[in-house]
Amino acid sequence: MDVRETTLQELLGGPKQYLVPLYQRPYAWEVRQRKRLWSDILELAETRRSNPSATHFMGSLVLSTGAIVPTGMEFLVVDGQQRLTTLTILLCALRDYLRAHQPDQPMLAESIHEQYIADRFKPGDARLKLLPTQADRDAFRAIVDNAVGADSFSGVGDAYSFFRRELELADDPDDPHDIERIREAVLGGLSFVSITARDEDNVYRIFESLNNTGLRLTQGDLVRNYLFMRLGSRGESVYSSWWLPMQQRLSVNDLELIFWLDAVADEPLLKQGDIYSYQQARLAKMDDESVLREIERFSRLSEYLDLVRDPSREMDPSVRRHLQHLAEWGSATTVPLTLRLLARRAAGTSSSEEVAGALAAIESYIVRRTIGGRPGQGLNRTILQACGELDDRPVDRVLLDYFSTGRKYFATDEQVRDAVRSQPFYLRGLRTQQKLILKWISQSINPREEVDVEQATIEHILPQTITPEWRAELEADLEDGETVEALHEQLVHSLGNLTLTGYNSQLSNRPFPAKQTDYRRSSFTALNELVLEAGRWGRPEITARGEWFADRIIEQWVGPNEHAEPVATGRDWTLVHQAIMAIPAGRWSSYGDVASLVGTHPVPLGVHLASTPISGAHRVLQGGGTISSGFRWPDPDDDRDPRAVLEEEGLHFGANGAADETARLSTAELAERIGLVVDEATTDSVADGTFHGQLASANPPAVVNAVNALIAAWRELGGTIDFGGGRESSAFVVAPRRTATGPSHWPFAVYPIAGSVEVVFQHLRVRPPFDDVVLRQEFRNHLNAVPGIDLPDNRIDKRPSFPLEVLTDEAARDGVVEALRWFVDQVLDRTTEEEHAA
Repeated sequence: MDVRETTLQELLGGPKQYLVPLYQRPYAWEVRQRKRLWSDILELAETRRSNPSATHFMGSLVLSTGAIVPTGMEFLVVDGQQRLTTLTILLCALRDYLRAHQPDQPMLAESIHEQYIADRFKPGDARLKLLPTQADRDAFRAIVDNAVGADSFSGVGDAYSFFRRELELADDPDDPHDIERIREAVLGGLSFVSITARDEDNVYRIFESLNNTGLRLTQGDLVRNYLFMRLGSRGESVYSSWWLPMQQRLSVNDLELIFWLDAVADEPLLKQGDIYSYQQARLAKMDDESVLREIERFSRLSEYLDLVRDPSREMDPSVRRHLQHLAEWGSATTVPLTLRLLARRAAGTSSSEEVAGALAAIESYIVRRTIGGRPGQGLNRTILQACGELDDRPVDRVLLDYFSTGRKYFATDEQVRDAVRSQPFYLRGLRTQQKLILKWISQSINPREEVDVEQATIEHILPQTITPEWRAELEADLEDGETVEALHEQLVHSLGNLTLTGYNSQLSNRPFPAKQTDYRRSSFTALNELVLEAGRWGRPEITARGEWFADRIIEQWVGPNEHAEPVATGRDWTLVHQAIMAIPAGRWSSYGDVASLVGTHPVPLGVHLASTPISGAHRVLQGGGTISSGFRWPDPDDDRDPRAVLEEEGLHFGANGAADETARLSTAELAERIGLVVDEATTDSVADGTFHGQLASANPPAVVNAVNALIAAWRELGGTIDFGGGRESSAFVVAPRRTATGPSHWPFAVYPIAGSVEVVFQHLRVRPPFDDVVLRQEFRNHLNAVPGIDLPDNRIDKRPSFPLEVLTDEAARDGVVEALRWFVDQVLDRTTEEEHAA
């Protein structure tokens, strides 16, 4: 057996071919895995600017030697084919991006192709550096050869389209070297442990051993052990004075969290898996007295964290209000900066008034960014880096100045007005955060009006589906050359057309007078004043209400420092590029659909597309499904008929020359495809503003989707989800019961901020049948059979945990679901036995 560390450059370079055996499952990575990988690559590329030797560990590749042929060596890929396939697809996307955007340097693209994708001197499939399993080969050959349909509906095609869009987004026109840094990070910075089995080795036994052994210590455990190792004989007194009170305030998961929150204030790119290495390197430079002071500081930070989670304990009303708003927003990113502000106040270097102003600046920044259509791009890093800006000046002024300078997208008053008029607010960001903005505006008008965001839903006054009555309303507002459909798309998702309702009306398409009757009975009267006064509901009324909203936003949330020079950001065409590249072969969208996504009109969009080459732009048609007479391919020598290309891709045209309407992607569908909004339908209505908001804010998309998949599987088993009421809203996985009076059983508690799943043996030990330790041991064994989970035997009466990241592997998640299926069977079988006994 040959074990060595290697890079993608070394793996794919030279005369080698990697064969995925036919019995392997087809390519299965979804958006959540691709997003996680891409995020890691971007972080690595950024880190390598200051540390060129930095790497990112991609795990192990288990290979088996195949045939030695005249053209090189063959390897069978036993484990790691999903990662290797994804990275090869990424290289194809990078090659094609360089071909399109740097045609004057053709060797940049061709060197990637010939060294790492395909060998032009070999025939047929022998030329491919990676040969996927049979089911994926046609789609894979298409992207290797840049053929028509390469971005098809296949998993391989979807991955290719994803990376093309992300490369477009990552390419900063002001930075000529960013794509090159990404190329170097992928080829030279992603590291693997390559395990190559020889004839005498059992390759599958090696794979099983790698994935099922090893004791997992949390990062918090490691930091604690290091601290007390340094303290020696003084450890006992320090434990009683500082550590024990902190431990009583915090759970095991919170302990790791506070070390991470402290670290990312100085190192925004730090991952939770690197907490120990960072803290240990920092503490190693200190003498013992300094280490003691650090423990005292950590203990005080735990007090501030407690306050962040429960703002009702704050004495200053202004600080309390802004702490409450940030807690409701549910973003863990604001917590490190908030802890620093509270620590400064406790040390006497900042007043409560200054801290309140600083918290107000944070709140205003994130709200105005959301209104302006920039809810997530770079927000986390911007806020974390603000920690390093704090100095001897008043903190409220420091933060307002910091957020006001550079390309931080802190919307000015005029930009707020423009966004409210033209941006599709409903299609941007987390649904719970959209509801919070509406709630806070309502409360600013009528503080006594209770608004329960968890139970409320966002209502479109002009409905999303046009009925004959509503069509007549819009026809009265049409301008020359305008269609009802285009006007509807322009207005329906704008802020002026949205309100909150306390019920999820199944009659939301009703005529306006009937809706007014419902709004009069609603508890959200502060938001609906103009709606109730209106005699009809069309363009003028929606526009006027949008101006009303803009006035409220500008008044309630302070804008950027008027002395700072604002950066003109212009139209966000990157969203247009992403959306167009997300239209797959065989589908189409209209100029109006795409324009509505960024709050512009079809004409300027057409002008932009005419001057900017974008992959897939031929799939953008006129509103009636016809090809624009002004469409031109980017290459002036390209004389292909765009209709023929679209038909070859699978799009059907009728006798009237119009594309199939059922193949059209609306603005909302485009927004969904590029991940602009997390819809309410994907979350539990009771915990919309708490558990799912915290889950999305504190974890990468791969983890969010994995947890949602686990919850969906649990519900299919008949189980339910209950949510905790603390500042970290845990989710309790409750098993089904045959009778309403029977005891409840919950095997798991999921913690979104800590990023862990607790297995609650402590709860189960007093609930039959799991009061029998043998059954608890059996449940533990089922879980420990899952790669990444190792619950110690001595914790069989406690609450051991495993990280949420385990669930991102589909096979591991399936194993957890099977363990839960066994758990449910035990609960229901026990209930049946009791019924028979009765």
